[in-house]
Amino acid sequence: MTLDELGEAVGKPAPYLSMLENGKREPRLGLINALAEALDVGAGDLLLPDAPTKRARLEIGIVKAQEDPVYRELELPLLKPNAKLPDVALEHILGLYNELKGRAQATMATREEARIANAELRAEMRARGNYFAEIEQIAADAVVGAGYSGGGFTEGTIQAMAALFGFTVHRSRELPSAVRSLTDLRNRRIYIPQRDSISVRASRSVVLQTLGHFALDHPEPKDFAQFLRQRVEANYFAGATLMPEVSLVPFLQRAKADRDLAVEDIRDAFYVSYEMAAHRFTNLVSHHLDLPVHFVRSDELGIIWKAYENNGVPFPRNSVGAIEGQRLCREWGTRQVFRSEDRYSIHHQYTDTPGGTFWCSTRVDDSRQPPHAITIGVAFNDAQYFRGRDTDHRSVSKCPDGICCRRPSDDLADRWEGWAFPSVRPNSHVLAAMPVETIPGVDTTEIYEFLDRHAGMG
Repeated sequence: MTLDELGEAVGKPAPYLSMLENGKREPRLGLINALAEALDVGAGDLLLPDAPTKRARLEIGIVKAQEDPVYRELELPLLKPNAKLPDVALEHILGLYNELKGRAQATMATREEARIANAELRAEMRARGNYFAEIEQIAADAVVGAGYSGGGFTEGTIQAMAALFGFTVHRSRELPSAVRSLTDLRNRRIYIPQRDSISVRASRSVVLQTLGHFALDHPEPKDFAQFLRQRVEANYFAGATLMPEVSLVPFLQRAKADRDLAVEDIRDAFYVSYEMAAHRFTNLVSHHLDLPVHFVRSDELGIIWKAYENNGVPFPRNSVGAIEGQRLCREWGTRQVFRSEDRYSIHHQYTDTPGGTFWCSTRVDDSRQPPHAITIGVAFNDAQYFRGRDTDHRSVSKCPDGICCRRPSDDLADRWEGWAFPSVRPNSHVLAAMPVETIPGVDTTEIYEFLDRHAGMG
């Protein structure tokens, strides 16, 4: 039946029916009934979202594919899926288009888009106090199902947790270096590196992060924002299982009552890394202890790799509000720890900032290359609950306003401006912003101070 013939049957011109057919007009209910009667089908059949036949699905797919800008960039002539084209030809064309579309989407997550997605996720985490009740419940059920009885997770508990989701865990020397784990969905196996490549403590986290994707029913991510969210949620699940809420909250409440909160105690009690303990600390202290907090992990140059805050600490942000990739003020404890006499001891410090005074506790993690500093901090009034509150380390940060650490003093600049030529180390951080200095990635003050210290040496 042609559109003209159908138009005569329902009293509508063919061009109007063509616009209905192509989704450019919405039909009234009376017309739907008339069309159904003329086509001898039920009215509900016309409203089904799926194509009625495989051929129809292929023809619709070809038409929609040619409307995609990715397809149009090929500047190919319009292809009409008429009866002369066999199904297999249409399937080939759609298969090639879908591959082309997938490759185009893989390159769409530019650094700026990654920062925007990251900033949006951080804003949600801040609003929730970094507490995800739904993940806590799923983790709590999994912990009970695995037979957890308290304390640190054993290898047997990890295997029981994997079995709970239908998997077994296997170690392999041949695991590709680009992955932390590899899951065989056909045989329900999770492969991780051998013990000489990864510690028992680290392997527990890797297995639980992998299981987190299945426990939380994560689909294949469609874009970078979804990928990032799934990573955060899987990491949250791992922390919530290794340090269950039911065990850790009373632990933290006792420590707060004793004014002796310390991340290192969580690390030791649950046999986890310092960073994972610090992350888990942020999940629970605002919700259960009414303590706003900030967390940051940065390298020696002060470049932020991970950060979170709900206490108003003035983290540097770029134009889209992203924190990761920005450089911290060199007066903050997170950077001062690298200049302390014993950089591998816990460094406590008060810092006066434009946003108020903050106390922080920082530890250098030398298991990373280059080493990173991991910091947990609170506002001045909340420092009373933490071990290390009696520190005499204190600094003043005026960033982002004023001179502070953004440019060298006039005296230092007069001596060295034009007389320094640094060769820059490449920055490989996926979210790192290109700094605005004349020589990208270089802390000019640090360069001049080094030259100043060594100028008089033979």
